[in-house]
Amino acid sequence: MNHIQLSDHFNYPKLLRFVAPSVIMMIFTSIYGVVDGFFVSNYVGKTPFAALNLIYPFLMLLGALGFMMGTGGTAIVARKLGEDRKKEANAAFSMLVEATVIGGVILTAGGFLVLRPIARWMGAEGAMLEDCVLYGGILLLSLTAFMLQNLFQSFFVTAEEPKLGLWVMIAAGVTNMVLDALFIAVFQWGLAGAAAASALSQVVGGVLPLGYFLSGKNPVLRLERAKLDRAVLGAACINGSSELMTNISMSLVNILYNFQLMSLAGEDGVAAYGVIMYVNFVFIAIFIGYSLGSAPIISYHYGAQNHQEMKNLFRKSVVLVTITGAAMILISELLARPLTALFVGYDQQLLELTCRGFMIYALSFLCTGANIFGSAFFTALGDGLVSALISFLRTLLFQIVAVMALPVLLGVDGIWLAIVAAELAAMLVTGVFLVAKRKKYHYI
Repeated sequence: MNHIQLSDHFNYPKLLRFVAPSVIMMIFTSIYGVVDGFFVSNYVGKTPFAALNLIYPFLMLLGALGFMMGTGGTAIVARKLGEDRKKEANAAFSMLVEATVIGGVILTAGGFLVLRPIARWMGAEGAMLEDCVLYGGILLLSLTAFMLQNLFQSFFVTAEEPKLGLWVMIAAGVTNMVLDALFIAVFQWGLAGAAAASALSQVVGGVLPLGYFLSGKNPVLRLERAKLDRAVLGAACINGSSELMTNISMSLVNILYNFQLMSLAGEDGVAAYGVIMYVNFVFIAIFIGYSLGSAPIISYHYGAQNHQEMKNLFRKSVVLVTITGAAMILISELLARPLTALFVGYDQQLLELTCRGFMIYALSFLCTGANIFGSAFFTALGDGLVSALISFLRTLLFQIVAVMALPVLLGVDGIWLAIVAAELAAMLVTGVFLVAKRKKYHYI
């Protein structure tokens, strides 16, 4: 197979080959929580399972910096490469990695200070509170590695090594699965074993890429002594603000969902939502992976002012995202019961609640793909403001309004329908921006 470069012309087969490692890489990333949830629910119990789901959004909130630096920085570095400014590209890359490490250390320290109060504020008490603190405390130890892992997911693609990035994520994913089985099923370490397995797998996913880029083996990007460039750091933060907003908003909204479910369905509601999120993580990982994989290509050709290839990439992306979204809805409706039974098959009432919720929730997938790609597309073009606005409306404002209003009318079903209403509204906004910006960026 010939090596694919960012400067190539992309037909459907070449585009799919190039983004496939990023898609699979994101699927393996999503497996972390899924595997933990499976083993905790089936081997430890419903209360630790609910505790894991309650505290997990807070941990993702802290790790969002890595996504911001990766996506925002990738657009800048890829554009510099497209403009044939390789030295500046490497300087920016190195500085962003160092900034992520420093940020990770600071956020880890802060996380330990507020972990227990946050868990208590979210409604945990008694055994559930202690489980939240136990699981969250262990995961905080690997927070910096987790942030680096998120950052390198984007930069492996920019370095024209998506395949190597995939192998790193496979190694991390397999580590998590094997250690979960060993620590929970064999050693019977319970929730602590699940947290330790995830933490060690995140170390694998974050440290291996660090060693690779420090070795200087990649011909496109390498880590070197970095100098603070406030302009680049600021641009990366602004450009990646949509991804930061997405992760922060998702965490906050997940907390709100849990509040609503605790009041309407109790511990079972939180557990059901956790299962739906696990399956949802895997499904939307496909959209996120495609967006991450295609973004450096878009940034490169935008920097090179290759308008024909911009049009080609946009057209093909719209087709692929639409077909994938429709297929996901069909698969979800057919497999809702067996998928949810993997996690909560031992409790018939919880199984029925979860299955119904997932079948309603899955209707959102058609709109979700368009919104994720639309936001990432504007990030790749360096239009962080539009990207952030799409993410803000999609993941925060529209969902807050929907999850507060619909349950009043429809009860628990209103919570599951909230995501469908929010994604549909966001898709209309995304469409408006794509039409409005078409002449400026020459993709239509």
